[in-house]
Amino acid sequence: MLKLSDKTPIEFGEYRHNDWTIAHLQNVLDDNWISAGKKVAEFERRWSMLFNYEHSIAMSSGTDAVLNACMALYMLNNNIKPGDEIIVPALGFIATANAVRAAGFTPVFVDVKCETLNIDTDKIAEAITPKTVAIIAVHTMGKPCNMDPICNIAEKHKLFIIEDACEAHGAKYNHKYVGHDSHMICFSYYIAHLVCCGEGGMVCTKYGAIAEALLSTKSHGRRNGLYFDHNKFGLNSKMNDLEASVGLGDILDFHETFRKRRANVQTIRRYVKGFEDIAWFSEEDLNDLNCPHGFSITLKQVNKLQVLTDALDKERIHWKRNFGCVPTQHEAFSYLGHKLGDFPNAEHIGNNGIHIGVHKYLSDNDLQRIGETLYEALKEINDDTI
Repeated sequence: MLKLSDKTPIEFGEYRHNDWTIAHLQNVLDDNWISAGKKVAEFERRWSMLFNYEHSIAMSSGTDAVLNACMALYMLNNNIKPGDEIIVPALGFIATANAVRAAGFTPVFVDVKCETLNIDTDKIAEAITPKTVAIIAVHTMGKPCNMDPICNIAEKHKLFIIEDACEAHGAKYNHKYVGHDSHMICFSYYIAHLVCCGEGGMVCTKYGAIAEALLSTKSHGRRNGLYFDHNKFGLNSKMNDLEASVGLGDILDFHETFRKRRANVQTIRRYVKGFEDIAWFSEEDLNDLNCPHGFSITLKQVNKLQVLTDALDKERIHWKRNFGCVPTQHEAFSYLGHKLGDFPNAEHIGNNGIHIGVHKYLSDNDLQRIGETLYEALKEINDDTI
C-alpha cells in the first residue's frame, strides 16, 4: 500500500505545451516582437471563430476583462458615473467584485442558489435602484446562469448585461454558446481553465460601438489608436504575443480538451451518485452544456466539511473552497456594511462547499483515486447523519 508521501499529488490544473505552441512562440522570437501584435490578433480571430463571436478584444487577465467591460459603460452612456451600481452574485471568485470596485462602481450583491452556485434570478429585481446600470451574470464553475429572466429584467430596466464566463469556456445556454444574448462576455486564460495563456483574458461583443470602447479602455483611453490622444480614462490591459502564442496552441486542441474534461466530470459524478440527499453536485440542465471547469460539492449539513477535506488531503488531492460569500466572508468588502446572515445561501456554500480539478491529464488511476476518496468520505458523512 502506498504511503502518503509516496502518492503523487493530483493538482487542480496542469499545463503541458504542444507542438503548435512551440511553433507560435518561435515565430514571436524570430520576429523580435513580444508585445501585443500579430499573435494577439490571431488569437482574437480564432477565439471569435470558435464560438461565433463578432468582436473579441484580448486583455491581460480575466480580471482586466471584467474591469474593462465595466469601464466601457462610461463611454456607452454619458449618464453613467462613478458610484453607480452594478449587480453581482454574492458568491464567486472575488475578481468579479474587485473589477466592479476598481472601475469606480458600487457592487450590489444578490444571493445565489445552492443547487447551481449562480445568482438567484428571483432576487435580482429587488436589488435594482435608480443607480443600477448593469447586471453581471457569473457562470460559476462553468454552469450557465439562467439568462432568460436576467435578460427580461435588464430590458425592463434598461440595464447593460455583462457575462463573466471566465470559468465557462464553451458553455451553452439553451443550445447556444453563452454570450450571444448580452452586451459583453468576459473570459480568463488562467492555467486551470480550458484554454490557458498563463494569464490573459478576453471581452467579446456583437456591438461595434462596444468593441471600439474596449479598444480604448484597454490602451489608456486612446482615441482612434493614436499614441497621445487620451480623451477617456483607460488602463494598460493588453495581452502580449507570448501569452497569445500559448493560448493559440490550446485553441487548436479545444474540442478534444472539452471532451476529455467533460468525460472526467461524468466519471467522478458516477462515484457520488446516491448521495444527493446530503450534497449538491455539479449538475447540468436539459438544454444547457456546462463547461467542465471543475467538480463542485456542497454539503447540505453544516460542520461536516472537514471529513471531506481531510480525506482529500490524505490522498493528496488538491481541493479549493467554494469561494465564500464576498460581502460577508471576505474582509475586503466589509466597507459595505453587510453582516453575516444577509446572504444565507452564499455563506452556506462558502462554509460547506469545495471543488476539485478535472483537467485533461488526469489518468484513469487518478480518477479512480478521486472517486473512491469522495465516495468513502460522503459515505462516512451520510452514516453520521442517519
